[in-house]
Formats: sequence, structure tokens, C-alpha cells
Amino acid sequence: MKYVLTFIIALTLVVSCKKSDKETEKKKLVKKEIPQKDNSDFGFNFADFNVIQDTVRKGDTFGTIISKQNIGERKIYEIVNSIKDTFDVRVIRPNKAYTMLRSKDKTNKLQVFVYQPNDLTYYIFDLRDSAVVAHKKVRPVTFKRRLITGVLKGSLSETLSNAGVAANLASQITKIYSWSIDFFKLKKGDRFGIAFNERYINDTIYNGVSDVEAAFFEYRGKIMYAFPFVQNEASGKVDYYDEEGKTMKNFFLKSPIKFSRITSRFTMNRYHPVQHKWKAHKGTDYAAPTGTPIMTTATGVVERTGYTAGNGNYVKVKHNGTYSTQYLHMSKILVRRGQHVNQGDVIGRVGSTGLATGPHVCYRFWKNGVQVDALRLKLPTGTPMENRNKARFLKTIEPLKRELDSVGNL
Repeated sequence: MKYVLTFIIALTLVVSCKKSDKETEKKKLVKKEIPQKDNSDFGFNFADFNVIQDTVRKGDTFGTIISKQNIGERKIYEIVNSIKDTFDVRVIRPNKAYTMLRSKDKTNKLQVFVYQPNDLTYYIFDLRDSAVVAHKKVRPVTFKRRLITGVLKGSLSETLSNAGVAANLASQITKIYSWSIDFFKLKKGDRFGIAFNERYINDTIYNGVSDVEAAFFEYRGKIMYAFPFVQNEASGKVDYYDEEGKTMKNFFLKSPIKFSRITSRFTMNRYHPVQHKWKAHKGTDYAAPTGTPIMTTATGVVERTGYTAGNGNYVKVKHNGTYSTQYLHMSKILVRRGQHVNQGDVIGRVGSTGLATGPHVCYRFWKNGVQVDALRLKLPTGTPMENRNKARFLKTIEPLKRELDSVGNL
């Protein structure tokens, strides 16, 4: 029995060893199959250097960073002076990446310093010779066109994120349509289509969305297109227009009334004709006969309507995330809360309700929630399509619109 037990133990050890040897060999094979990481960048083989990769911290300067590499102040001054025509060391900013390549001998001397202000650009400072050489390099970029269509399954950003698109596309689309669409009013199931270009660094590293070629969105049952177009080749300025050549960025009308005169301007100290005291007047008064049409000065959504003792009958319109306007002292309100209104639509009639001595409209203007003087504000404007460019524009967008209509089943 003793010999049998000894034989079983020995046999178990042999099997275990063979199994262990096989697993070890298998691990070796697996290890060989793992692709080796490319250990080079900026035109240097990192295997030839001791490499330090870090980011600029708050308070760091070019001098403080390289002074830690046993480089004296005099040498730092010589380096800064020799590269000043290529690079201003004062532009180094926190959270930007840098790489230091040091010699592999006992001196561990700094050989090359690389600063990366962004993903595309980097500066090489070569310290290997007595004369420091600085170079600005730009990584090769390729563009790949992409077309996505579908229906909204949540917010615009959520839908695009689920489609694997960079977040800046949602920002670009929101900016393009900011005067036409309230993106908080888009509904699940609304259709959209976007043709755009994406950037790739070195043909492989995704670098976000470059530009939008064409787009459509279904909004309140209407298909709204947007196409980029350069009217003046010399300026190169890009504006977006709908399929008829109308600018996507609405102008604000100069006045909410066609024929009127200004009787009181925006001021922080005005004697109130009804209350008989000095106070701020944060609006512009336009006098006109009772019943004169009052127009919304830009496209938007009616945010509020109602009556107060001071304002009388009033309407407030939200144009986008930045701008809102309000119209006071109406004799009649002609719109309802939540209603979409286009620039120039009549929203009420001139009256003298509330604290008013005669028929007029007090026009008030908000920017980022603060009341401002509409007459002094520099407002964003799109460039209207010139008649001489209309034919060229329509010819340019024809294949793009046909593509969108095809994939969107429009």
C-alpha cells in the first residue's frame, strides 16, 4: 500500500509539471502575439533617450521647467534668446503637454524639449549642439466625409453621441440653427440629416468634426435646411443659408414698429411722467397711434404674455439662449405663450395700458439675462444673399440637398 501511494503522488507531480510547462509555453506564445507599441514620436526613437512626459502646471514657465534639468540661468537665457524668432516662451500655458528627451549616459543631459500647445502642433527645441535649434511642426491631417441621418431618440447631443460623433458637432449645429430652432422644443422622432467632415491626425487619430457641409432638421412639422456658402472669395467668410438662400442668422429689426418716433431712450436715470420720480428706464419708447401693429424684431418663441400694473399688456419673446425682447403697453395681444413667431410677425397692437401717458410701445432687450440698450448693442448678423450670387448658391447646394432628401426620405 505504501508503494502504491508513493507511485500515485509521483504520477500527480509529473502530470502537474507537464501541465505547468504547457501553460508556460502557451503564455510565451500569447506574449509573442501582442503587437509592440510604437515607441517613437516627433521624429525621435524614444528607446535612444531617457524620456519624461508631463504637462505644464500652474506657475510653470519655460525656464522653471528646464532649469530642473541642471541647466544654469545663463544657459537658459541663451536658449530663450536663440529661439525667440521661432517661439515666444511666454505663451507656454498650463495643462499643455511637453516631452523631455535626456541622454542615457551618466550625465542624463537634456537633449530635446518638445512643447505641444494642441493636438496638431508641436515645437521642437534641439539642445544637442552648441547652437539651439527650434522648429515648429504640424502633424499631417486628413479629412473623412460622413453622412448621418435618423430620428431623435433624446436630446441632440445624446443622439449624436450615440452615433459616435464628437460633441462639438452638436455645438456647431446649435450655433447654425440658433435663430431658427429652439432645440429644447425638438421632439423624439423628429428627423434629421447631417453631412460633415471629420479630422484625423496621422490618418488614424480622431480629432473631432471639422465643418458641416449640409443639414436638415424637422422642426414643428417643417423641414429646415442649412448650407454653408462663401459669397466673397476674398474674405472667405462662411455664412449659412436655407434652401432658398435666406440667411440662417436673422437680423434684428431696427424697430418693432414700421413708422414711429423715439420718445424716450434707455437710461439709468429718467423722470417718470406718471410716477413723478427719477428711476431707471431700461427700454426704448416708440410713439405711434393706438392700434398700430407691433412686430417681433427677430424669430423666436413667445416666452410670456400678460398684464401688470406697470407694463400693461405685454409680450416677451425668447430668440435663442442669449437674446430676448419684450413689448409693453399693448392695447391688444395677438399671440399666445409657447407660440413660434417669425421675424416681422405682428404680435400685438400699440396702446397705452399700464403706466403710460399716451399710446406707444416700450421695447426692451435682454442679453444673457441682463437688460441692455438695443440701440447701442452690436448684434450678430448674417450676410444677406446677394442677387448676383443666388444662381451660384443654388447650383452648389443642388447635389447636397438631393443627397439629404434621398437619405432622409423627404
